[in-house]
Amino acid sequence: MKKTPALEEQIAAIIDLALAEDLGRGDVTSEILIPPELKGRATISAKEAGIMAGVEIARKVFLRVDPSISFSILSKDGTAVKPGDKIAEVGGRVISILNAERTALNFLQRLSGIASLTAQYTAEMHGLKTYIADTRKTTPGLRRLEKHAVSMGGGRNHRFHLGDGILIKDNHLAALRATGMNLKDIVARAKKNAPHGLKVEVEVDTVPEAMEAAEAGADIIMLDNMSPKEMRQVTKSLKSKVNIEASGGINLSNVRQAALTGVDFISIGALTHSPKALDVSLEFDPDSFKLAFL
Repeated sequence: MKKTPALEEQIAAIIDLALAEDLGRGDVTSEILIPPELKGRATISAKEAGIMAGVEIARKVFLRVDPSISFSILSKDGTAVKPGDKIAEVGGRVISILNAERTALNFLQRLSGIASLTAQYTAEMHGLKTYIADTRKTTPGLRRLEKHAVSMGGGRNHRFHLGDGILIKDNHLAALRATGMNLKDIVARAKKNAPHGLKVEVEVDTVPEAMEAAEAGADIIMLDNMSPKEMRQVTKSLKSKVNIEASGGINLSNVRQAALTGVDFISIGALTHSPKALDVSLEFDPDSFKLAFL
């Protein structure tokens, strides 16, 4: 994730919102039980195998709660971990660590789950030129973070937002056809009015539609919910003429079969809308506790 002032501000706003959600009324349990002077050290560890993502976000959460906290990254983003591997070490006021714990782990579990699922899909592409891409089916407000997690798992980012590319989908086609336009007219209008550098992609449901879209001048064709047989028909005819994306109805059990048809890339919405969170935990070192004034 390329750091820019705007991105840093966005991440800070996301973290503030998440902390406000969890700490809106304070941590009443810690406040009534934990001496404010008590300090300690804790370790964040993996409880299952996966790919790390969001470690830097977790660090930012702890420092947002208490800038005096120390946070040492032991497994950076993109690292493969197994059960028991240490991800980070945290030190400082115990009450501050407890205040930040759940929010930090929520980011870490969610993003590492995305990276881990992406890595499973990319592993299915071994030996093939086809690559795995994400979609805009992301958690509202977390798109930048989730697409970063996809890249940590070996996937590629497709569109970050609606202004990032021209993708003529079924609803666009239905609306424009109702005005009397055909696919050739629609693609021609898109290419004529497209901002410089943006390619025109068209979603199609059938082999004839794919051929029509290519003839109309589309740069990329998305094959939506097509069978491997249909995908193969399209790639055989159009492989050297346009880039071909496969999407819809593809999962871990059939993704390699789809890739073997010769499509250029496969977009998987499940990477960001249905990942299983990676199980991680934070545990204090019992021998590390000490009162600051001692």
